[in-house]
Order: sequence, then C-alpha cells, then structure tokens
Amino acid sequence: MNMTTVTKSLSRLVLRTSVALPLVLAPAVSVTVLEAVGVSASFAQAEAQSEKKTRKTPAMRESAFKYLGKAQEAADAQNWPAALAALREMEAGKSKLNGYETAQMYYFYGFVYYSMEKYPQAISYYKKVLEQGEENLPVALEVGTLLTIAQLYFVTEDYKQAITYLNRWFKVADNVNADSYALRSQAYYQLGDNAKALSDINQAVSMYKKEGKVPKENWYGLQRFLYYDKNNYKQVADVLEELVKHYPKGEYYKQLAGMYGELKREDDMLHMMEAAYIAGALQKEKELLNMAYLFMGAEMPYKGAKVIDKGMSEKKIERTSKNLETLAQAYQMAQELQKSIPELEAAASLSDKGEIYSRLAGIYLDLDKNQQALDMGSKALKKGGIKREDQLFIVLGMANANLKKYDASLSNFKKALKDKRSEKFAKQWISFVETEKKREEQLAM
Repeated sequence: MNMTTVTKSLSRLVLRTSVALPLVLAPAVSVTVLEAVGVSASFAQAEAQSEKKTRKTPAMRESAFKYLGKAQEAADAQNWPAALAALREMEAGKSKLNGYETAQMYYFYGFVYYSMEKYPQAISYYKKVLEQGEENLPVALEVGTLLTIAQLYFVTEDYKQAITYLNRWFKVADNVNADSYALRSQAYYQLGDNAKALSDINQAVSMYKKEGKVPKENWYGLQRFLYYDKNNYKQVADVLEELVKHYPKGEYYKQLAGMYGELKREDDMLHMMEAAYIAGALQKEKELLNMAYLFMGAEMPYKGAKVIDKGMSEKKIERTSKNLETLAQAYQMAQELQKSIPELEAAASLSDKGEIYSRLAGIYLDLDKNQQALDMGSKALKKGGIKREDQLFIVLGMANANLKKYDASLSNFKKALKDKRSEKFAKQWISFVETEKKREEQLAM
C-alpha cells in the first residue's frame, strides 16, 4: 500500500469526528469552533442526548469565553498567529481557569497547530486536554480527543502510538464503526502485524455488508493483499470477485484470472482473461500473447489469431519472426491455411534460420503447389539451420517427382537416405521414382 495514498485518504476522510464529537479537525474553518467543542447551550443539549455516559464538569465562565471568542475570530479569518496570540494571552492567566476551561483552551491550541500542519505540536496540546482528568472533561471531548490523537499519529506515520490511542478510544467510544476497524487495520498493517490487520479489516467489511453497504475499494484491496500474504488463494479469489462485481477494473480481472490459474480453474481463468481483454486491460505484448496462447490451448485458435493480428495492427505486438510464426500457427490450428501462409512467409524472411521456409515447403506440397514448395525449400537450404534436413529433402523429392523432374527427385531422396530416420521412406520413393522414370522413357520411344 502506497504511503502517499494512505496519507491523502486520511486527509480527506479519516481526520474527522462524528457529530457528537468535537469537529475542530474539519479542513475548512467555516463551522464555529466554540460551538463544535461544546461551548454553546444548543451543542451541550445535543451532546447530553447523544452520550450514553454523562459527567458533571465545571462550567465555562464569561471571561474564558471572551478569550476563546477572540481566538475564534482569528481562526475564522485563518489568521493563525493572531489565534495563537489570543490563546497565549488566555494561558497567561491559567491559574484563574478551571479544568474545563483549560481543556478547551488546549483543544483550541491543538486545532490551530493542526490547521498550520504542525502535527507534533497539535498532538502535544491534545494530550494536554486529556491531562485535565475525567472530572474536567465531557465524555465526548475525551473520546474525541483520543481519536484525534490517534489519527494525527497515523498521519505522522507513528503507527505504534496510533494503535495505542486507537485501542484506548475503542475501549471508551460508543460509536465504533466499520471505518474505525479499517483505520486500525491499516495501522497494524504498517507495523507488519498482518494477523491483527486482517482481523480488523474483515470486521470492517463484515459490518458494512450487514448494513447493506458496499465495502470500500481500498478495504478490499488491503484484505486481498493480506490473504495473498498468507497464500490463501481461495480467499484472494473471493475478494477479487467482490472487486470485479462492485469496482470493475481491468486490473482486477487480470488478478482474478491469475488466482483462478493458481486454483487450477482453467476455464474460469480463460473467461476472466477474456473479460480483461475486452475491458482493454491487456495492453502489453506479453499479456496479449498469453491471451492468444490461452485461446489456442483451449482449442479456440481463431480467437488467438485475432488477438495477435489486432495486437500487431495496433503496434502492441512486434512483428518479429517468432510472433508471426505464432500467428501462423494459430491460423493453421484453425484450419485457416491460406491466412497462415503469408504470416509464415513474413516470419521466414525475418528469421536468421531456414526452419520456417522448410515448414512452408511442406505446406505448399500439401496444397499441391509443387513449384512453390521447391522455392521455399531452396530458401531454407540457403539460410541453413534446419533441424531435419532429411525431411526437407523428402518434401523436395516429392515435389520434383510431381513435376516429373525425376533426376532432381532422385538426387533429393538419395540425400535423405543419409539420415537413418528417413532411410526406409526414401528407399520406397526412390524405387517409385525410378519406375516412373523408366515408364516415361518407354512412352517417349
């Protein structure tokens, strides 16, 4: 998981609290911070109604309210130095503040430093809020501060401390939800505790599903990785099936095809790779050739040929001798011999060996195009590097015999005799050609 991605997502989504908690971490400072932290009577009533537990805390006095109001005005204008100056003025009279007022002051300090992106200082002041003790903190303020500190440690990549404060928050919060488990899962993952990370992300996914919601894409992504790390390909495939269903992307099709391959589900692998191909997810030469090989292996060679042909026309597959030969092979398997020949000839011309020309000679012989067979055979011998010259001489001998070039035919077959693998067949043809030659000579007399 890319740390930049994690940090960006946190900036947008994670660093926020529920309605019942202080909202000072909202990126925009359009909401009145004093109301958000519970100063106004209307918020206090809502807070009391939302909390399962309540505490009797000291009241906010008018003198303290004025200091915070001054800081609020500066914050609304995003004049952070002025906001800090107002808070320092308030802190200078700290001995006259009660515990609740002190906590609100430190919370505002934390908010200002967060807004200035000075996260270590923000964390320090949020901790000072907790130091005021339960007797001075409304439950919502304590719970919200714990979560805020955890989130800030996450942003500063201190995952150990993030987990410490998340675990404290889990114990006291009454609104732990799927996002909470997902956040802690990411922290465990960053620390390398994959077992706990998997447990938490599974809980997050399960909670969303029970609520009838589609789990977030990045949750599935983490879940998929953690199962893959355990070599649990069955579960990886299950997660990828969810991703394909809810977040259809070509990359997920490819990954799911790979998992089906690991699970020996060849038919499913082929169908998923084809889906990836249709979705335009296969763009690299290797991917496209693998798709073609899959079609050929599944006895759908014509589809394989079309993949290669299209890839070459789009310049995604290079027109090398090997690739052209594969294209020709696919056409041959599809009984499209006329389409295979031009590709084989192109492959032969690019090859530094005569092997493909030798194959072409055999194909032309089968098509009863004897002169073309001889031409291809001649090119094959000229290039050299033929694996079975004896077989090529057999083809040349048969082509010459068909053209009634008996002397040339006999010469070809005698060369084939030198290889024991063709000796018996060559002798039979020599006998046949000699007989035909005599018959032709007698007819000519």
